[in-house]
Amino acid sequence: MNTLYLPLAALFFALAIVGVFLPLVPTTPFVLLTSWCLVRSSPKLDARLRSSKILGRFIDDWERERAVRPQVKRVALSGIALGTGFSLAFGGLSWPLVALLIALAGYGAWFVGRLPTVRAPAEPTAGD
Repeated sequence: MNTLYLPLAALFFALAIVGVFLPLVPTTPFVLLTSWCLVRSSPKLDARLRSSKILGRFIDDWERERAVRPQVKRVALSGIALGTGFSLAFGGLSWPLVALLIALAGYGAWFVGRLPTVRAPAEPTAGD
């Protein structure tokens, strides 16, 4: 079974990288899945992933607070809105597909909106 985890990690990593550049592809879940697979197949590669300046913070945020950063939510919601808008404007979709697209976009927005948000660090007080 361990031999299956490394190829899965590679697939999830590729999807996470795509998600960095395409707003319609989520990055955080694929980074978390990549790490989960790497812990089971290659702890050294997992350590490298966690030390990444770009992708490591997604893992840190989720492990520390079980939450995502506000800008991650903004990008995800913007991607949903843009993708849905472009599809509706230029897709030439039938009414049943329009309804399905709107329902799926609504569910995606609801799901992203319900994700916990990383709390802002506490402001230092005058006595600190």
